[in-house]
Amino acid sequence: MSITSIQLQLWIGRVVPQPATRELMTALQSVEITQSETAGFQMSFQIERSPYMSSDFALMTSDLLQPGSRVVICVTLSATPRVVMDGIITQHQFSYDQSGAMMLTVTGEDISLLMDMYDVSLEYPGMGDDAIALAILLKYASFGITPLVLPPPTGAVSLPAERIPQQNTTDKQYLNSLAAEHGYVFFIQPGQAPTLNTAYWGPTSRIGLPQKALTVDAGAETNVQSINFSYNALVGGPVQVFSYVSDETSESILPVFTLTSTRVPPLASQSPLIFNQPYVRKQLLDYQGSSYIDALARAQAITDQSTDAVVMANGTLDVLRYGAILMAPGLVGVRGVGYSYDGYYYVNSVTHHISVGQYTQDFSLAREGLGSLTPGVIP
Repeated sequence: MSITSIQLQLWIGRVVPQPATRELMTALQSVEITQSETAGFQMSFQIERSPYMSSDFALMTSDLLQPGSRVVICVTLSATPRVVMDGIITQHQFSYDQSGAMMLTVTGEDISLLMDMYDVSLEYPGMGDDAIALAILLKYASFGITPLVLPPPTGAVSLPAERIPQQNTTDKQYLNSLAAEHGYVFFIQPGQAPTLNTAYWGPTSRIGLPQKALTVDAGAETNVQSINFSYNALVGGPVQVFSYVSDETSESILPVFTLTSTRVPPLASQSPLIFNQPYVRKQLLDYQGSSYIDALARAQAITDQSTDAVVMANGTLDVLRYGAILMAPGLVGVRGVGYSYDGYYYVNSVTHHISVGQYTQDFSLAREGLGSLTPGVIP
């Protein structure tokens, strides 16, 4: 299925994905892919009954489209291929309307589903959270998953006599809970080739080249169909965290207080934690440990997470007019909407809508406040 300079390629299989057959690609009508920390996909096929008086539909009985099959979706724009999904089929939906059209819709989740199938009861004595994350992810190397684990700021490791980390959930749930304690994120991002993926466990990454800028109100240069912004600086928004902690190293009670976000590089010039005083919520830290450094890190993680989405932008773009494929997560510049909302944003999620003759993307962007930090963004 292709539209002008855009081509969609599909690999699918029960164990090792193979290029989809001509019959499968001909029946494919539309594809929807959501990229975020939790990714998924949906493919719709127009189906017909099998020949020779069969009682069922050919695609309905195909092993390729059964739950458990692995699906890799690649989009090529102007000769540049991008793998946008590597996932597992989880369910079917069959529909019929009065026009006689019969559709089979296949839904699935990204490859991290494999980490969410079995509860595990396991102890990790003498291991820090980053070492635990790495040990878990290495189990999935045979599925083409390469771990990228970044250590937390403190790197504190409890002695077995004090505390032994205990897992009693699935690997995915445990990785997410460990990440949340440090204000980190966990997700799997497709690589440059089919079945190769990177499992990222670390802070929200703002490093790397920004993607092609989203341009508004610039005549022929405009490449966004619609975009809207919201600014939430109070209810459910940023918080400063405080407490007093009994530190075993210095044998004294020390104060804990966070001032502003420590995400680097910053994306906004006006942090509400500074500019909205005194109208900023203050939250008491619930900490049961005895390490002052660890308490500071956990308090800062709460503040960082609370500011990540103070400013949100949601919109739609046409890929052909945009001239690129917007990917999540990542960085992107916005221009043409004024100083308050111009500048760089973190791409929280992107939903691809691909059908014959059309390719659009819905996107969600976020940052910690108003005001651009640069006089302009990279086009």
